[in-house]
Amino acid sequence: MKRTTKRLCYLAVLTAVALTIFVIEAQIPLIAPVPGMKLGLANIITVYAMFRLGPRDTLLILVARILLGSMFAGGFSAMLYSLAGGLMCYLAMLFLRRFLKENQIWVAGIVGALFHNVGQVLVAILMVGSWRIAFYLPFLLAVSILTGAFTGLCAQVLNRRLRRISFQG
Repeated sequence: MKRTTKRLCYLAVLTAVALTIFVIEAQIPLIAPVPGMKLGLANIITVYAMFRLGPRDTLLILVARILLGSMFAGGFSAMLYSLAGGLMCYLAMLFLRRFLKENQIWVAGIVGALFHNVGQVLVAILMVGSWRIAFYLPFLLAVSILTGAFTGLCAQVLNRRLRRISFQG
């Protein structure tokens, strides 16, 4: 029971950190002319969790962050975009998890960011009702390579620094 409580507390802390990052980042004004372009810093926690905790715990953290983040700094449409992007990112990292080593976690950050943007553009196409919105995708993908590399590297450093923590339940 003690190990389960410790694991649950660890998941709660990671969710709170991801949510805090998400809410703070939502307050930063867009610096690029492309709608929806942001750093995606909350994904640091998602990438870290996928490689440190595993798929089940990562999905719990991701969904909790998206639902709570939508209540605090978004709305229903923001939740749809975040959910589509987050789940696409999750599935891509779930696949990569089998092949990447501990010193290659940064790659999952890039691939996750790419798939996140694809998921969001697909939702935008459905919501707007036009394929023209896909015009933004090349710009989003180009930026997501840089932002994904940053979040992936941060997750890799976090994984190395927090390696001593045991939370298995």
